[in-house]
Amino acid sequence: MLSSKTKRNISRIIPFGLIWLVSGLVFLIVEKGAIGDWGQHPSAAIEMNFKIFIFSSLAITIVGLLVGTIELVYLNNVFAKKSFTKKILYKMLLYTLMLFVITLITFPIAASLELNTGILDPQVWNKLYLYLTSFNHLSTDVQLTVALGVSLFYAEISENIGHGVLINFFTGKYHTPTEENRIFMFLDMKSSTTIAEQLGHIEYFELLREYYADLSDAIIQYSGEVYQYVGDEIVVSWAYKAGVANNNCLKCFFAMKEDLRKRADWYKKRFGLLPTFKAGFHFGKVTTGEIGVLKKEIIFTGDVLNATARIQGLCNQYKVDLLISDDLIKELDLNAEFQIKSLGENELRGKTENLELYTIV
Repeated sequence: MLSSKTKRNISRIIPFGLIWLVSGLVFLIVEKGAIGDWGQHPSAAIEMNFKIFIFSSLAITIVGLLVGTIELVYLNNVFAKKSFTKKILYKMLLYTLMLFVITLITFPIAASLELNTGILDPQVWNKLYLYLTSFNHLSTDVQLTVALGVSLFYAEISENIGHGVLINFFTGKYHTPTEENRIFMFLDMKSSTTIAEQLGHIEYFELLREYYADLSDAIIQYSGEVYQYVGDEIVVSWAYKAGVANNNCLKCFFAMKEDLRKRADWYKKRFGLLPTFKAGFHFGKVTTGEIGVLKKEIIFTGDVLNATARIQGLCNQYKVDLLISDDLIKELDLNAEFQIKSLGENELRGKTENLELYTIV
């Protein structure tokens, strides 16, 4: 079984392969229309046949997947703190060098297939020289630059609004309002006002940046989705099946605690403190859909969100870091790993019925 993080990475990398394949096919069609018969290509170009077409399609798709893998697994972290423009510029330079090396590898293979000869044949390398000094090379560079630019733009947009949200916009999943059952966790940093006053605005922002980054792995690992960042509060949501499976929603909370604990020394050295948090969990039906004119968003509406916020707000009153509604407890298959303790019924503001709350001991 693949982990949630691996599945997420695969779903983010696949569009890179599709972008490169589609752009390659579009350029091939345009080139065909502009030049006409394949036999009229200059000697620097490789004549297209079925075998070459399959090879080139596979090659450009693999290159796209390789770019996606490098982008998401490595470069995205390296340039995380750079501006959008600088990120695109630096990445374009790095990928241009990488693509040149790939051309030096793939062109001789394609040429040997066309000439039906070995890759070390002098004809192959003469063809490569003619190609590198021809207009065809410039045409290919334009194609690769467009594919690279589109895929990097996709990566940045996906990173900024969320991969799941972007996919939902493209598929139109929530174009029409939809009712669904979801689990919510409202997670709030403890003593955030005091910490902000202690650190100052700039340092506090840097703390939030590191804090959110450290909490992200657990959200991914346990199939959560970040719905909103509201100041020092994160609203995490789960589709019903993903949240109750293996008690993912609760395990996410404790994994977040552990991830912060592992970096305790770093936080204390960098900021002089270790951020901690409290959270409230609830479950219920929400309406989901696209909304907005000047700026579109996919939002959730329903009483469950207000109730979850109020549950989280009671953590201080009960002096606990975690509160879970009775509605959610009934949906989970808790075992010896989680020992729950009832804190009794509570009258949540705005609700006519009392709600029993639990914590983990």
